[in-house]
Amino acid sequence: MKFRKMYQVHNVYAVCAFAAVGGGLFGFDIASMSGVLGTQAYTNYFHVEGHYRQGFINCAMPAASLVGTLGSSFIADRMSRKTAIQVAAVLWTIGSIFQSTSNGVPLLVVGRVVAGLGVGVASAMVPVYQAEIAPKDIRGRVVSLQQWAITWGILIQFFIQYGASFTDGGADNPNQGSAAFRIPWGVQILPAVILFVGMFFMPYSPRWLASRDRWEEAIRVLANLHGGGDITSARVLAQYQEINEALRFERENAESSFRILTGDRILKRVVLGASVQVWSQLTGMNVMMYYIVYVMQAAGIGNPLLTASIQYILNVALTLPAILFLDYWGRRPSLLLGSLSMMTLLFIIGALEALYGSPNPYKNPQLNAISWIVEGHPSVSKGIVACSYLVVCTFAVTWGPTSWTYVSEIYPSEIRAKAVSLATASNWAANCVLAFGTPPLLSHINWKIYMIFAAFNGLAFIHMFFTMPETKGKTLEEMDDVFERGLPPWMAGPKGSRLDFLESEIKEGNIKVTGPVRRR
Repeated sequence: MKFRKMYQVHNVYAVCAFAAVGGGLFGFDIASMSGVLGTQAYTNYFHVEGHYRQGFINCAMPAASLVGTLGSSFIADRMSRKTAIQVAAVLWTIGSIFQSTSNGVPLLVVGRVVAGLGVGVASAMVPVYQAEIAPKDIRGRVVSLQQWAITWGILIQFFIQYGASFTDGGADNPNQGSAAFRIPWGVQILPAVILFVGMFFMPYSPRWLASRDRWEEAIRVLANLHGGGDITSARVLAQYQEINEALRFERENAESSFRILTGDRILKRVVLGASVQVWSQLTGMNVMMYYIVYVMQAAGIGNPLLTASIQYILNVALTLPAILFLDYWGRRPSLLLGSLSMMTLLFIIGALEALYGSPNPYKNPQLNAISWIVEGHPSVSKGIVACSYLVVCTFAVTWGPTSWTYVSEIYPSEIRAKAVSLATASNWAANCVLAFGTPPLLSHINWKIYMIFAAFNGLAFIHMFFTMPETKGKTLEEMDDVFERGLPPWMAGPKGSRLDFLESEIKEGNIKVTGPVRRR
């Protein structure tokens, strides 16, 4: 076997950015329907009539992703985080082939289920892999690349769909051919193939290697990633020592991983992680992503596909500040300010629709999918669109990247994969409910749906304020200290990191750390 001599990428940014292509699959998933919903090709070929039928098609993928997420930890713990990501790429490829060649709703749903399994595995394990690769000072930045990749996936897929919508006479042609949806669903195979092949050139997670007692490989990966290849570097030895002590402590207090998850010490973190993921769905962002075409049609926008594309561009652009500054301004302020801002904006959208909207008289066949419209008030329509854009911008800067970062870093090494998979499963469970329930809700309660999501943001603010401690600047091995220091979450703990102290002590010769002896 020559795999160990294969060229390996050792730049932390490059490794984490490439792994984030798995997040891009999540983005392709979110946008896989939004662009084709407005085409005659999709409507005529699949004969989608009624909100529940479309909701069923939409929720097939998140439902499967829920299952894939729950199973991801077993692959990641036994075969490595890296291999789990490759498995996700294979599943996505197979599912995309089924979707792009589907001859009816049954095969389309099967394809979305298989692809959803892959997205579930990737969405759980990419942040774990990134968090275990990254140093504490930039962990928020590189894990946020997952969310940025999601936004790029949404944007790219939407524009592919937008371009394909012009095939065979355009989206309004009643005889439009199936290329309008087959092209986008076929093109999304490409990033999965690139991800599968490229992961062979990425290193294993050093913390996973350590958990499998492959210490020589673990310290070598740490050295390549954080010490310029020097295994005697004080920074590398300090990280090695921290990981070693943390694993020793966990093993001395050994219990089954599922018993640990439900124990008093860890349960509150499991609940917190799951809550962060659920609240990220209940912010209302995915309503904008899945059904933005309906939202724009209801606001009376002339070209809803093109206008909707602006929000995808904003989503990509506004995630960048979070990538650059999340490790500076922290996780806690991001979520609290994001909840307050989105709550306010959603209340405004709901109020505008309630005051100036009216039931759809169904005079325009292109608006048959919606039941509430705003007509004759162009300034109000622009206000609704502007607030919708601001919701997207706020989420992109706050909840989007922070929810993935926070969940990936708060658990001990031995149960990290399982705990993150449970948290991400909560995300997909909420995603599934929203994907299925939003079309009938938009139809039956109209503007009130914005009030509901605004209330959810208010509840998220209260919950996070009283339960979420700050984690920036701490190593993964210090999270027990963060959560067990006995201070309320809104009070800052000691500044600095134990790793910095240990590194300085090693440099000064006060502490001697010897790496594993290399076997010959």
